Amino acid sequence: MNNITSDHHIIIRKGTDNDLPEMLQLFRATIDEVCKKDYDLQQLEAWKSGADHEERWIKVIRDQYVLLALTENKIAGFCTLDQGNYIDLLFVHKDYQHKGIATLLYQQIEKEALLNNKKALTADVSKTARPFFEKSGFQVVQEKTVSVKGVAMINYKMIKHLIS
Repeated sequence: MNNITSDHHIIIRKGTDNDLPEMLQLFRATIDEVCKKDYDLQQLEAWKSGADHEERWIKVIRDQYVLLALTENKIAGFCTLDQGNYIDLLFVHKDYQHKGIATLLYQQIEKEALLNNKKALTADVSKTARPFFEKSGFQVVQEKTVSVKGVAMINYKMIKHLIS
């Protein structure tokens, strides 16, 4: 895939194994800083512990369609697509919120789903991310309480029907 450049000198490229340490750092920091308005400390800690599950992340890189947004050689955000139709991860660095990075990533992910003739995209979305997904055309199918390391957290099963 060719790198796509936007106005902010953001480069979108595929993620590789070498990107994992920085992706994990961004994952933890984003949960800490950006999600703290929607979840309490115990919930944030449980959620961040997902970063310790190394096999899971290696599987993400190996099996999923992983896109990174880079600016000045730093990862500003990433989005991953599983099975061609499930958005597994979408995180944007706290210093790059509200600059259109999630939208750039999402547009490329949707394009990929359409290329694969998928009829819909689904995601399990945090309270923090829900407004973004709604703005992108997703609807809540179900509000769920999930248990992460024994800590209850609310998230939303969301779907967007794609018209090719």
